[in-house]
Amino acid sequence: MKKSTLLITAITISSSILLSSCGVMFGGSKYNANIKVKDHPNAEIYANGEKIGTGEVSTSFKRNQPLKVEVKQDKCEPKTKNFDNKFRTGNFILSAISWGLIGIGVDLGTGASYKPDHKNDPAIEKLSDKNYKFTVDYSECKEQ
Repeated sequence: MKKSTLLITAITISSSILLSSCGVMFGGSKYNANIKVKDHPNAEIYANGEKIGTGEVSTSFKRNQPLKVEVKQDKCEPKTKNFDNKFRTGNFILSAISWGLIGIGVDLGTGASYKPDHKNDPAIEKLSDKNYKFTVDYSECKEQ
């Protein structure tokens, strides 16, 4: 009985180590997003075609997929804003150094090797490796 418990513990620990990587450990396969429609608290927010809230909403998204946000409000034309992802070079290099091909494979397979492209899009603010703020400027909508 003790040998089987020891074997199960060893397999669990080994699996945890082998299936981890820097990207997964520090960023995860999803990120938390706070999406706000600037100056329009009544605008409906859709993410990737699904309604997720009104005015300001927080939810999580997979890292390996771009984010398409559409905002709508009565008496205004809908607006679509695409937020692109970028390859997380730093974590990818650390995964390669720390975990070799296994770490790279895990990061790529889980999507942990991507992040919202906050450096090239001023509408994205990086709060931490897991938390981002997205602002949609809906100034062409004059109704409030």
